[in-house]
Amino acid sequence: MDLDFSKLDGLLPAVIQDQATGRVLMVGFMNEEAYRRTLETGFATFFSRSRNKLWTKGDTSGHRLVVKEIQTDCDRDTVLILVEALGPGVCHDGYQSCFYRTLRGGEWVANAETAYDPGAVYGGKP
Repeated sequence: MDLDFSKLDGLLPAVIQDQATGRVLMVGFMNEEAYRRTLETGFATFFSRSRNKLWTKGDTSGHRLVVKEIQTDCDRDTVLILVEALGPGVCHDGYQSCFYRTLRGGEWVANAETAYDPGAVYGGKP
């Protein structure tokens, strides 16, 4: 079964979920090359829309995402990737998950503590 890369200018959303906890860690986008590289290497690889190039999570931080299972939705235009996260977090802001804010009383507030110092890892925001 092939995935449908015809929507979203050749991209499909990739929801990254921690296999052990079920927590959503991040959402990225994959083109066909990023998807193929993910299958070949076993590490989650994405297409950066802002930089217009492929990137593998952990290339800079060392916080890699080891692919354990890949699922697709009924339209075959989104993937859910269950991973083992190597490292304290995946968010470039220093959190375990990119989803560390909750809307409360009309304002976004942090719902978690930082897991690592992003300045020490990235030397500033990537």
